[in-house]
Amino acid sequence: MSNINESGTFTFGGDRPVRRLGYGAMQLAGAGVFGPPKDPEVALAVLREAVASGVNHIDTSDFYGPHITNQLIRKALHPYANDLVIVTKVGARRGADGSWLPAFSPKELTEAVHDNLRNLGLDVLDVVNLRSMFGIHGPAEGSIEVPLSVLTELQQKGLIRHIGLSNVTPTQIEEGRRICQIVCVQNHYNLAHRADDALIDELARHGIAYVPFFPLGGFTPLQSSILSDMARRIDATPMQVALAWLLRRAPNILLIPGTSSLAHLRQNLAIPELALSEDELMALDGIGAHAEAA
Repeated sequence: MSNINESGTFTFGGDRPVRRLGYGAMQLAGAGVFGPPKDPEVALAVLREAVASGVNHIDTSDFYGPHITNQLIRKALHPYANDLVIVTKVGARRGADGSWLPAFSPKELTEAVHDNLRNLGLDVLDVVNLRSMFGIHGPAEGSIEVPLSVLTELQQKGLIRHIGLSNVTPTQIEEGRRICQIVCVQNHYNLAHRADDALIDELARHGIAYVPFFPLGGFTPLQSSILSDMARRIDATPMQVALAWLLRRAPNILLIPGTSSLAHLRQNLAIPELALSEDELMALDGIGAHAEAA
């Protein structure tokens, strides 16, 4: 069994420490993150093995399914271990056709928090991320003052411990930090998609976690071939190499690779033991530059 303690730890808000290698539950829902999984028993087994292997940070949302992933988490893991931190997100809802729709009104946000509490079987949510929906497929400017104020009020009522942001711009993060303490930011970032390089370092200086998603999303064929060639040379998968680079990129980066496969879960859990030389890290750093060259 892999020792994920080697991934190191990070503490949300000064009181909720987690290992830097976590698990993202999105892929436990059906195709398109909509409806139930093809094999619910395998989904439950993935969750149980992740936690048994030392994962104590699970990322989820009640709009995955909708409701499906949270219900699976509750069935697999409740009552929860004291050190397990479940991070969820609000700000979107699903249409009957599976579409992703904004859900930013005070009523929708309040209902979403209560849905997460009910489906997870919790009295308080450890971390709630506000998912900006000004741009569905990437950050776009727009004020988050009103929805974030709603979450702050729910935090004051004891329903939320900590608040984070997802799919946001640096301007929105600055706005958010004027309203409440922000403990984490979730954005698209990987070897090829490096728009948040400066932001990651700025957040690290303030003790704020950065949680990248789509670790293999947005690669060009050239970038993919460079990554695949290195993975073959060191007897690893491209996903393992991409995740290992992220783990080395900054101490405030938390990984939440998702999978519905036990085999892939075990590969992901082996990431902390994957040693990359300085030359290999430099070669990986150069992958982003190939996008400009292309």
